[in-house]
Amino acid sequence: MVTVKWLEYKSFLAKNGKSKQLEDSFSFLQGMNFPIYCFGSQSIEEDTSFEGISCIIEEEQNILDAVLLSQWEDRMLKDCFKYDVTTSEIKVVTGKMKFLCQLNEGQITDHLSKSEGNTLHELDPFAFDCVKHQEELLFCLANSKKAKSELIPSASGDKICQRNQSVTPIEYGHVYLVPCASNRLYRFLDARSTEIITRLAAEINNQSFRIFYNCYIPNRSGVYFEACYFPHPLPVEFRPAGTLFGASGRRGIHICSIIDYPIKTLSFQTTQNLKILAAAISEICFQLEEKNIQYNLMISDSGKKIFLFLQKTCAASHAISAWECGGYFLFRNRYQFDQVTEDAMINRLSSFSLDDNDFEAVKQLCCRIASKFDV
Repeated sequence: MVTVKWLEYKSFLAKNGKSKQLEDSFSFLQGMNFPIYCFGSQSIEEDTSFEGISCIIEEEQNILDAVLLSQWEDRMLKDCFKYDVTTSEIKVVTGKMKFLCQLNEGQITDHLSKSEGNTLHELDPFAFDCVKHQEELLFCLANSKKAKSELIPSASGDKICQRNQSVTPIEYGHVYLVPCASNRLYRFLDARSTEIITRLAAEINNQSFRIFYNCYIPNRSGVYFEACYFPHPLPVEFRPAGTLFGASGRRGIHICSIIDYPIKTLSFQTTQNLKILAAAISEICFQLEEKNIQYNLMISDSGKKIFLFLQKTCAASHAISAWECGGYFLFRNRYQFDQVTEDAMINRLSSFSLDDNDFEAVKQLCCRIASKFDV
């Protein structure tokens, strides 16, 4: 456990339009004690594969994975959550898609809009209750000059990722991930923040772990992700895929189009280079935002695969979440939960999906960007 020192945010807070809000939110870090996990300096480039990052025996639990779950379960035992998500009823919807539905009557306002059902609701991680209650912060991540990653009582490096629990979790281990740095917050999804999060997934090295990113959330102060554990792959991960771009270089990116799925989806995969994958994804996302195309991301397979869900342009408050895009739906009352059908879920996803013409343009864009990283 360490005492966190003030990270000199004030030098850039003044440049931020929400400086007072951000300063108030991050000032609570002073004097707090919590674990810090330091990423090793070992690069995942050249001939190093993702599998080698953690240097652990397959049967053993990774230290970072253990820290996350032990901290989260500690908060659960302390009744920090509004409900026990582990008791929520989950069912598989009959049909070929095998959609997953959860009955969660406690999940009302944080992710479900009162007027629009399962649509996104405004959420700002910089205004979490952790400003008032330090138990909401689980731990922080930082870079280290040492070769191997470790849990140590001090950290060096310029990148920090704070991990906050969700008081209204959608699944086991639900946390918020907030990439930040000693001289700035991440206001946009760039290569550095994407690399931090993707490497985190690789370090945790747990096939149940998924990370989500929702592009359009109104009035968001900065970039943040959400993550949780699912006992089984999500429905989109079972769908067949057709190759769009197969890198000729050994360290490049493979792009596939998910076939026969109601929302237009692409998958990106590499086994050799985290930086290349992160850089390509961040550039693609930047271009999508420039073109006002809404999207969601899901990181799976210990960071080796990223799904890109493409939504048509509409009011941000009507966008659907990344886990819905993946085929996992929340219901807050028994009647809706009991009556749900596969056709209804297909129609819901299809109603938000990008149209065919725009999807073709996005596929060309992604292949063009990926070819720049084909080395």
